[in-house]
Amino acid sequence: MKVLIVGGGGREHALAWRLLRDDPTVDIVAAPGNPGIATLGRCVGIAATDLGALAALARDERPAFTLVGPEAPLAAGIVDRFRAEGLAIFGPTQAAAELESSKAFAKQILAEAWVPTARATRHTEAATAKRAARDLGAPVVIKASGLAAGKGVIVAETLGEADAAIDALLQRGEILVEEFMQGEEVSVFGVTNGTTIVPLMPSQDHKRLLDGDRGPNTGGMGAYAPFERCDKYSQLANDVAINVIRPVLEVMRDRGRPFTGLLYAGLMMTDDGPKVVEFNARFGDPETQAIMPLTGEGLGALLHAVAVGDDLPELGRSPGGHAVTTVIAAAGYPDTPRVGDRIDLPEPEDDVYVFHAGTARDSSGRLITAGGRVLSVTGVGTTLNDAHAKSLDCVERVGLDGKQFRSDIGFRHTRAT
Repeated sequence: MKVLIVGGGGREHALAWRLLRDDPTVDIVAAPGNPGIATLGRCVGIAATDLGALAALARDERPAFTLVGPEAPLAAGIVDRFRAEGLAIFGPTQAAAELESSKAFAKQILAEAWVPTARATRHTEAATAKRAARDLGAPVVIKASGLAAGKGVIVAETLGEADAAIDALLQRGEILVEEFMQGEEVSVFGVTNGTTIVPLMPSQDHKRLLDGDRGPNTGGMGAYAPFERCDKYSQLANDVAINVIRPVLEVMRDRGRPFTGLLYAGLMMTDDGPKVVEFNARFGDPETQAIMPLTGEGLGALLHAVAVGDDLPELGRSPGGHAVTTVIAAAGYPDTPRVGDRIDLPEPEDDVYVFHAGTARDSSGRLITAGGRVLSVTGVGTTLNDAHAKSLDCVERVGLDGKQFRSDIGFRHTRAT
């Protein structure tokens, strides 16, 4: 089976790795890909947002299906374009992807589906937004309604910070002023054909740049799986599939926007139970890098079934264990990441997987930085502490001048040894 993967980050590398782990005969083609994916298949220098060139590539390559990693091509309508040409593709249509591309739209759907979420108001003017922030009181959450590469959410601890966030995010367009929810965040992915849902393992992302959840928000500095509070919230993934994802899918069908692909529910585990923070319309990054080593066999068959409209098979049983993914970021990230720095990788180790993101090869073939988040290093172990130690040991041995990383991924549940 041939699979075309759209994207070039750590998520796409992890997905390619998982597909080949299940079936070594899979032929991977990636656009644009990265040096890590190039060790698994062929990379073609086409941007993930060049829909015309991607469709032409799919016509030439004739993959069994195309798997879309990033949100931008989904929001731009890549699925609509491919389906119009009879090309099998995994992902939601442009109309369905609005669950991610418009947080305001997602709030409307959640309300219609009677799914718990934070109170929020929509604004295009600073004055009304600032009044809304004062009505809610600090801390308060300010969100860009549109896509923002994971950096469009600011938790304002004071009203002064809220005012500054409102002024900054309004430059991108419509914003939401939202009540602050207390609790732990968890990510639950559901693969769906619009009716049937196959949930994947719950995980927890770490957005802040620095240890202890300090510093600016980023696209994600690490993740771990499975989410450690699943013992308290029994059968969390199945509960979310039934009580969150299914009613949202029903409303989307009623609106004439059936959702197929992967619906990512970002949840806050509050004292009153899970509440939706936001939706994404694709695999998350870096959660995917943590989940893939713990995913049972059959992911490729499941994604293919969604892409071609077949009944969904079940995934194989998870091999068990824990995974911790630590992201290595370039110097200057997230504001002005430095590119062109040499990267020296340590020798491969058992139960440690290095997924490439912002990497490239220079003219002499050396591995160099080419973006903000450079590598994702996933350690797998029998305990969370074991997985954390393996991930961090490898991270510390990666040679990269000015590298940034968090040493505390999973800190709420790991224990010092």
